[in-house]
Formats: sequence, structure tokens, C-alpha cells
Amino acid sequence: MTNITEIAEDTYRINTYIPEIGLGFGQFLVRDEEPLLFHTGPRAMFPIVREAVAKILDPSSLRWIGFSHFEADECGSLNEWHEIAPSSAAVCSMVGKLVSVDDFAPKNPARGIMDGEEFSTGKHSFKFFQTPHVPHCWEAGMLLDTTSGVLFCSDVLHQNGDVEPLSSVSVVDRARQTLGEMESGPLAGYLPYTPNTAATLQRLAEQRPTTLATMHGSVFSGDGEKELLSYSELLREVYGSRD
Repeated sequence: MTNITEIAEDTYRINTYIPEIGLGFGQFLVRDEEPLLFHTGPRAMFPIVREAVAKILDPSSLRWIGFSHFEADECGSLNEWHEIAPSSAAVCSMVGKLVSVDDFAPKNPARGIMDGEEFSTGKHSFKFFQTPHVPHCWEAGMLLDTTSGVLFCSDVLHQNGDVEPLSSVSVVDRARQTLGEMESGPLAGYLPYTPNTAATLQRLAEQRPTTLATMHGSVFSGDGEKELLSYSELLREVYGSRD
């Protein structure tokens, strides 16, 4: 089942829960002069996501397609979006553009952006943060909507289950449970933990986001700084003591 929730002004969470695997997949649409979709979902979900986008705006008007890293649920249907929105372009890290994205989608070259770079879609302004291996992959990055305070944070705060769209209560304990489930099964090693993990999350926390738009699970609304620092401590507890 797919549902749509406005999580901030002109910013919508599109979420499809897959009961067979107990996991929801979220995409985030910013309605503006140059509309932006963050996460595409895998190719198999393209018709569902396109239908949801069409309830908010004309899918052919999509201009920017953002994502953290090169993975099916992040950008698997990028080419399908390029087909129906010919003027669209991916917006991702320069590393992602050079090592994967332009090879995967050569007809519409990506806009590779550097750490700290900013751009506007009209009313909304965005700042890009390079976050290697947070949540995972070399090319990872996150977008902060400096207008609304929404941080599009990919798999950070991942929560399994059919959960509420938006929570003002901390989701860190739920993320802790999810990590325990994943680390005890075939997906162990889901998240890397490097000497830079805590510093990266600290830097994001210092931006004081008011909304943390995670792909899997409830979006958190509230003190984003505190939530990210609590999540950082969780990762240290789970992964930091390992050799």
C-alpha cells in the first residue's frame, strides 16, 4: 500500500510498504518551480511512484532527481524518470556522477555537486553534504533543504515495519531494534563504521535540521541535532567496539 504525507511545506513523503519483507520504501517530492524527487525507488516500483507523484504534480515537469548513493532503492528507476521527464537530471555527488551514474543513465548526464555546494529549485534552497560511507558507499551524500529544515538522510535511522509516516517521538530505539535484526541475519554488515562516521554525523547534527527524512521508517520531526547525535551514539555502541 502506498501513502502520501506532507512532512513540510511543499514536501511530500511517498511510501510503499512491502509486507513480505516488512519494509517500507520512501521517496520525497519537493513541489517547486523545478520539482525535486529524492529517491526513485527500484524499477519495479516505478509505476507506483509515478502514480503517486501525479497526484501532486505533472510527472513530466520533474527537474531534479536526488539520491544519496548508487543503489536500486535510491536510483533504480532513474532512466524511467528520464523517459517521462526529458528535462530531468540526477543531482548527486561528483564521485557518484563519475563512477556510476553517468554510465547508468548516459542520455541525461547528472549534475555532480561538491561538498558544501548549494542550489535552488525556486522557493527552496538546498545544501549538499558529502558523507562517504554514511550510511554506506563511497559516493554517499545528503541534501539539506535550508528553507524548510528537512534533511534527506537516506538510510540513516532505518526502521523496519509498517510504521507511522511522521513521528515527533525519537525513533532511535526503533532503529536500534532494526540494526539488531539485520546484524543477526544475512544482511549483517549493512552499515560500515569508520573513523569518520561520528564526525560526519556530528557535522550533520550541527545544521540543526527540524525534519529527518529517512528512506525506511518514520520521518522524525523535532530536534534533529539531538536525534542525529543519539543515532551516532547507537552506531558507536553497535559497531565501534569491533576490531
